[in-house]
Amino acid sequence: MTRSFEFKQSGHLNPALFDPATRSLHSDKLAGRWVNANRETQGIAELVIERDGGQFNVSVVVVGADGPISWPTCKARALANLEEEAGQRTMALAAVFDYRFMRAEAYLRVNKGVLVTVLFTTFQDNSGRANYVNREFFYREDRK
Repeated sequence: MTRSFEFKQSGHLNPALFDPATRSLHSDKLAGRWVNANRETQGIAELVIERDGGQFNVSVVVVGADGPISWPTCKARALANLEEEAGQRTMALAAVFDYRFMRAEAYLRVNKGVLVTVLFTTFQDNSGRANYVNREFFYREDRK
């Protein structure tokens, strides 16, 4: 079976990608401490997004069998989020947590005041565990 793919040329791309304002979208909605809206989650319990100049750092706390587990902070890449409702343009983040036994790619964006995360997890340790994708929702909470 042969498949052909049609690749877009720059003329086919969303014009917002060429707009200088897209490169400096407001990130204030992303920064802060976010808590999972599902108190029974077995995944990410909370995360903190900090901006240091043009760089974003993401810290994650996941649910563990014996209590919370803090993952090391990682740097995140900023992405233009062009598919917002009502033509809004915002910023999203891509963060990769890469460990010897597992790789977790997190994609984060704020939609109507809620932080939406999609986490793709692949296991690299031949443990037989199933790779998975998980989407979760977070609300902003001030640090206590």
